[in-house]
Formats: sequence, structure tokens, C-alpha cells
Amino acid sequence: MTRLIRHDPSGGQPTYTFGGHQPVAEVKPGDVLVTTTEDCFGGAVRTVDDLPTLVCQAFNPVVGPFHVVGAEPGDTLALHFADLTPARDWGMSATFPHFGALTSTHTTATLQPPLEERVWRYDIDVEAGIVRYHARRSDFTVDLPLDPMLGTVGVAPAGGEARSTIVPDAHGGNLDTPELRAGTTVYLGVNVPGALFAFGDGHARQGQGEVCGVAVETAMRVTVAVELIKGVTTPWPRIETDDRLISIGAARPLEDAYRISQHDLVTWTVGLTGLELLDAYQLVSQAGLAAPGNVCDPNYTMHASIDKAILSGAPAYQGTHQRLRELAGSLR
Repeated sequence: MTRLIRHDPSGGQPTYTFGGHQPVAEVKPGDVLVTTTEDCFGGAVRTVDDLPTLVCQAFNPVVGPFHVVGAEPGDTLALHFADLTPARDWGMSATFPHFGALTSTHTTATLQPPLEERVWRYDIDVEAGIVRYHARRSDFTVDLPLDPMLGTVGVAPAGGEARSTIVPDAHGGNLDTPELRAGTTVYLGVNVPGALFAFGDGHARQGQGEVCGVAVETAMRVTVAVELIKGVTTPWPRIETDDRLISIGAARPLEDAYRISQHDLVTWTVGLTGLELLDAYQLVSQAGLAAPGNVCDPNYTMHASIDKAILSGAPAYQGTHQRLRELAGSLR
């Protein structure tokens, strides 16, 4: 029997790492979890005068971690995000002096002055499905499509590590891919007993690459169905939609993130279709798509995807995505 678990994170302390924390709640495979998440500013940036470096003590809080009953290293955790709805009618974005793809950093040293720290406030209209941009130095405005997503989802890393929620890697983390929207299933390899998954960093929308380093950040209402796939390993985060399979790689330089994502998609294709390695490589080369998630975090993310209709093999993870989609739909 499916359990609907409602978790209120308002009374707990914010979590800023994957690993290093005791679980806030226990869930079982087949449960559906309903909760809320904060934005990357922890709700502290509310007006264009609230400079993040002055009002935020830390960045990118997540809700969790949640202990999954029966999860052991070598298993795969499946999280189907059934619903993502902004919890506010506004969102915030910003530029930072030494953060983002088009500014100098401590590793990309240049002689020009750092960028100005500046904040933008967006209007969010869930019913109309729009996010309204307001320029700061003119009267220009434009309505953009609302496309809610989570920037950050992951499990505890292996080896007892505690990794900052800003960092994406094999355990997940700050993936910042717009593909992580409602209706998708995320697969994460389990590294510790209980998996200890967490998520947060709600975005009302984000462009590919998150070039300035900050999306339209907002609090989010989240409904997620949980499943556990025993004895099946997942080396890097993967996403399944109704139409596509997506492999995510995280590294610096960007070309290594690209290679990781492509390598994972090719080997995943081999496992699903039974194709010989180079035949799968050729198929992905001609039918695959690639896009950046972020090009600003300590590790960059790239994703590689392929249309499921092209692959004639068995369903990914024994049809877990479809089962969780039906489970989530039955609760509405």
C-alpha cells in the first residue's frame, strides 16, 4: 500500500552538504513524499536591494536527508518528481563578482574588474504559466514560460564524505539541468546504507548552462515518488522522461563532463539493446543530443540524451519510470 508522507522542513536546521547529516525522516520504496524546498538564498533575498553576499550566511540549502529503508551500496535509488510548483509569486536572480561563466574567478585569472553584484526580481504567475523579467537599467520587461525544476538532488557520497551542495558529481548534487522537471525520474547510485537523499534549489526556470550562475530562484512545493532497484548500479546520475533517456556528467573542464555523459549514455545503450560497443557508439553519435546544465559551479555538468523510440531493448530499470508515473497519477 502506498504511503503519502508529508514532511514539514520549517522547524529543522538547513542542510548544506550531501553526507554528514542524520536523516530527518524515513521513507520506504513505494512511498510518495510531499514537502517544500527553499531557494538557493534560503529565502533571504527578497528585494533588489538584498545583496546575497550581505544577507546570506550560506547558499543552496536542501531538504533532507531522507533514509530509504533497505537501500544498500550497489543499489539504485529512483526518484520520480510528480509535481514541482513554485511556492511564491516571485523569484530572484543575481550576478556575483567572481561567479558565473563570464567573469574572472580564482582559477580563471584576468585583469579586468570583477562583475557588479546585482539582483533581479521576477514575477511568477503559476496560473498563467509565466515568469516576468524586469530589466534593472531600463523599462524593458518580457514574459518567459514558467518551467519549474530543481537545481539540486543527490545522495550521500561514498567513503564518508560530506560534499557541499554547490558541487555536482557522481552522487548528484547541484546538477542545474532544466531536464530535472516534473514528470521525470532521476536515478542515483546508492553509496551508503539508506541512500540519504536530499533535494532543493528550486528554479522557476533556467537557461541551458545557467550562464550567470543563478537561475530564477524560488521556493518549491515538491511531490516525489520513491523506488529502490536492488542490485543494479548507476555510475552517474541519470534522468528518464516519457520520451528520452539522459545521462549526466560532472567535471572540469567542460569537455570531460561531456565525455562522461556520452560514455555513460553509450554504455547504457549497450545494456538496454545488446548492441556491441562501437555499434552503440555510432548510434548515439548520430541520434544523440547534448546540452550543458551549468557552466559556473565547481564542477560543470553536461547531459547526453537519446530518444527512447530509437532503442528497441528492454525498458530502462525494468520499467520503473512508467510504474512511478502511474503511482503518482493514482494519488491525484
